[in-house]
Amino acid sequence: MRNSFLVLIFLFIFCNSCKEEVNPFEIGTQHIGFLTDSTQVKDLKSVFVNDSISKFIGGDEFTGSKNNIEIFEKGGKKLLILTPQQALDSTSVIESIQVIDSRYKTDKNISTLSTFKDISSAYKVSKINNLINSILIRVDELNASFAIDKKELPPNLQFDLDLKFENTHIPDKAKIKYFFINWNDTK
Repeated sequence: MRNSFLVLIFLFIFCNSCKEEVNPFEIGTQHIGFLTDSTQVKDLKSVFVNDSISKFIGGDEFTGSKNNIEIFEKGGKKLLILTPQQALDSTSVIESIQVIDSRYKTDKNISTLSTFKDISSAYKVSKINNLINSILIRVDELNASFAIDKKELPPNLQFDLDLKFENTHIPDKAKIKYFFINWNDTK
């Protein structure tokens, strides 16, 4: 009886030591640190226990616009900007996250400090959209969109809004302006 009790204790300790800790700055397809694609707005305080949450309230519930929620470290450094699916609904889930802080990284080490070469080497580029001041690189594998300022492109490509961009048009050293993770989004 005593041996089986010791074996049980040993198994319990072994199983608990095998649990993987979640990296609070890891970006995955369905999570960013402790934040998941099913986290509701009302649960953000428990997800970001050590951080400050700033909600933008537009003042008019009938505008239909979504209210961004900014996450700051206690020291004041901005980490993320969250956009809920539904405005003014505490049970709404998060639709998109703009990653601000460079400590947030994917499993392939992509962050706000990455370049186009880093992205295209790590992931398959699904689509490139030509916008007025930037190009938007879509990576379906991550549910992410990376914006690169057109100032990072050769001058002959900066002003042509009809150009269908290919990977070869974008310089390897082009820096990310910002990027979004899009959850619960129809592509």
